[in-house]
Amino acid sequence: SGGNPAGVDNTFRRKFDKEEYLERARQRERDEKDEARRGKDRGPPVQRQPLKHRDYEVDLESRLGKTQVVTPIAPLSQQAGYYCSVCECVVKDSANYLDHINGKKHQRALGMSMRVERASLEQVQKRFEALKKRKDPASFSEQDLDERIWKQQQEEEEKKRQRREKKKEKKKEQAGQNEPEDIDPDVAAMMGFGGFGTSSKK
Repeated sequence: SGGNPAGVDNTFRRKFDKEEYLERARQRERDEKDEARRGKDRGPPVQRQPLKHRDYEVDLESRLGKTQVVTPIAPLSQQAGYYCSVCECVVKDSANYLDHINGKKHQRALGMSMRVERASLEQVQKRFEALKKRKDPASFSEQDLDERIWKQQQEEEEKKRQRREKKKEKKKEQAGQNEPEDIDPDVAAMMGFGGFGTSSKK
């Protein structure tokens, strides 16, 4: 009689029922088999298209330098940052936005896997032909280049001329401020200064 009430287990040792745990293990095995069977019934995995290059320009600069009032109740598309309409999420800066649209989640939402289709020789040759047509040498001649250089030189000369004129104006203003009003020579001599401008004593 150590002062403990009768019928209280004070050994603090857990007692394991082996039968109960064996039954739990069997149940778990049955559940896993059922899950595997259901997976087979789902059919083949979704076949995704290989990665394709973008056929549009990524707009990163349309809202550059613009001020926008952001409220917590505004829809996602009007919040601060870059909105992805495919994934319906907002990314805070352009670097993360590019990472997002090139990432696995976004490409999966577009129905593409992250695998790239292996191109055949014929496809590569066709691509080269298309690029040659797009960069047609006839569309950009030496004359165009000469014209652009001449225009650039004209603009630079115009800027230089404007700078020179501004400097001249500043010098005139400074000279005008330094020139005193007509002072009587006697008064000037009394005050201690002999002359202004070009009259210098030798």
